[in-house]
Amino acid sequence: MPIYEYQCRACGHTFEYLILPSSPAPQCPACQHQDLQKLISLCAVSSETTQQAHLSAARKQAQKTTRDKQYEEHKQAHRMEDH
Repeated sequence: MPIYEYQCRACGHTFEYLILPSSPAPQCPACQHQDLQKLISLCAVSSETTQQAHLSAARKQAQKTTRDKQYEEHKQAHRMEDH
């Protein structure tokens, strides 16, 4: 069951549409026009290399968030001591 991306020629709205054997012709959810342009989509490909890269990036972001949180807690503790 493919999912296609469309852009409405009437209003420019871009949307995805799941095609089932019983699906009616697609129409724009914003303006209900059926004058649509099917867009070329990139397929989602995931390899072990890309998974590792994404995991590494997520870990770096989590470490930064943890450091920022610890820094703010440290600042807050010193503010409370000053009062």
